[in-house]
Amino acid sequence: MQQALDLARKGEGRTAPNPPVGAVIINAGEVVGRGFHPAAGEPHAEVFALLEAGERAHGATVYVTLEPCSHFGKTPPCADALIAAGVDSVYVGSVDPNPQVAGNGIRKLREAGINVEIGTLETECQRLIAPFKKQILTGLPLTIYKTAMTLDGNTATRSGDSRWISGEESRLWVHRLRDRVDAIMVGSGTACNDDPRLNTRLPDGSGHDPLRVVVDSQLKIDPECRMLTQSSTAGTLIATVSADQQKIAALQAVGAEVICFTAEAGRVPLKPLWQELGRRNIQQLLLEGGAKLAAAAVKNGLIDRLVVFVAPKIVGGSSGFGIFSGAGCAKMIDAVVLQDVNYQHSGEDLMITGDIAPCLPD
Repeated sequence: MQQALDLARKGEGRTAPNPPVGAVIINAGEVVGRGFHPAAGEPHAEVFALLEAGERAHGATVYVTLEPCSHFGKTPPCADALIAAGVDSVYVGSVDPNPQVAGNGIRKLREAGINVEIGTLETECQRLIAPFKKQILTGLPLTIYKTAMTLDGNTATRSGDSRWISGEESRLWVHRLRDRVDAIMVGSGTACNDDPRLNTRLPDGSGHDPLRVVVDSQLKIDPECRMLTQSSTAGTLIATVSADQQKIAALQAVGAEVICFTAEAGRVPLKPLWQELGRRNIQQLLLEGGAKLAAAAVKNGLIDRLVVFVAPKIVGGSSGFGIFSGAGCAKMIDAVVLQDVNYQHSGEDLMITGDIAPCLPD
């Protein structure tokens, strides 16, 4: 199953509205077939594995990270393909969380006389499909807030300089994360002050660029900024409450899509924006700044996971910038407590990851 998980991760950020899935087929102790779902509309993981296995799929054992589908969509049901191939057993990492699907594939396999075992590496398999589960059950993308800070809690110096807080290894890790998400978001301050490209830059030139989303209530972004003038297959969506047709036309002229929302306190309402992203099958959203947008997203209960790089640097003083803006909690008992916290070294930095709240309500 671990091999199937490794295969499935190759599809992260590319399969929406489907989840990433991996499959491995074993016959007589030998791996005879491997597959993963590369993109929506393409064959599923089980089909690729069966094609590689050929006749050796008969009587074989299949390990698949997610329950095989049992319905006709853009591709035929995988459960039918496994039955037709004559496999003996199927080990399923996780049941499909889609209420319209859950359990049907397993039921079909068992009715055909195939032994089905559920829950192999279940925790890992469920974490893999957590973005799919969040989007399909709530209509919202699973949101990761990524940031970097110094030992004394600053994301920039008093002048606003922030390049670079984290080291080269940490920045490479972020590009690998960008490669696995469907969209990346920043606020207008980050877009205007840092002029980021918000693309994926891996050493071997692989990777895909996620959709770029800019929350820009007053349309401050420059149409000639780097994210709008670079060569990239990904689009840029600008969320605003401004009705300035001249600015909108200038942004549309360079390929940006502008969506106007009804203002809440003069700003883009975040919950409707997240809902719009969910309707566009954005399963996993990476929020990269800034502090005002992150604070508003947390306040609205929209951030699920936190990734913080802590660099062995000290800015000093009391006029720096934190990872969240605003007044914050008055009492420590009201502080947000991370769950499933993990600590690991990333070059000279310390990377801390954790869930801000369960991705789904109990």
